[in-house]
Amino acid sequence: MRRAGLQVALLAAALLRAPAVGAGAQVYEELADSVRTHLSAALADRSVADLEFRDPEDGYKWLLEMSRRLEDRIPDSKQRVELLRTVHFEALRAGLDPQLVLGVIDVESHFRKYAVSRAGARGYMQVMPFWVKLIGRRGDNLFYLRTNLRYGCVILRYYLDVEKGDYFRALGRYNGTLGKPDYPRAVLAAWKVRWGYRGATS
Repeated sequence: MRRAGLQVALLAAALLRAPAVGAGAQVYEELADSVRTHLSAALADRSVADLEFRDPEDGYKWLLEMSRRLEDRIPDSKQRVELLRTVHFEALRAGLDPQLVLGVIDVESHFRKYAVSRAGARGYMQVMPFWVKLIGRRGDNLFYLRTNLRYGCVILRYYLDVEKGDYFRALGRYNGTLGKPDYPRAVLAAWKVRWGYRGATS
């Protein structure tokens, strides 16, 4: 119990430093044709479905709780619900925990839809424009909610696969800071502390 309490305290301390981390920039890498094809297919359009919970009541509870936590960042309730529904859908579609994606957005853009980093990364998940040319379609708008979250989730899933499930290294790759601890620690803290959820999420 004491060890678990220490881990939570360390994560909370890292979370307090999170705003200073800021957005990075995914690093352009040449991809094999098969990888590009796979990632492009993962971006293929699909309409956003209803929240995918075994019990609709669980979905309602999750949405209500996450909306409450997000209220200080996004005052408009309609915008909050749209973001959360899309996060949940795109995260599960990519095989990610929705709370992890919320942690990435928290640290990367602080939930600012039109955020642009010094390196040119865009939107909620701070996606670099080169990804559109690499795996997307001409005209994809990285400030559009669904487009940004779909790219971000597909890219993060790719990095997790490359790193064989190592979140620390995959997050470093996502932020363009592989080998540096601040960003992965901040996201992991946001995931487990600020956005942690004990109920069912799928």
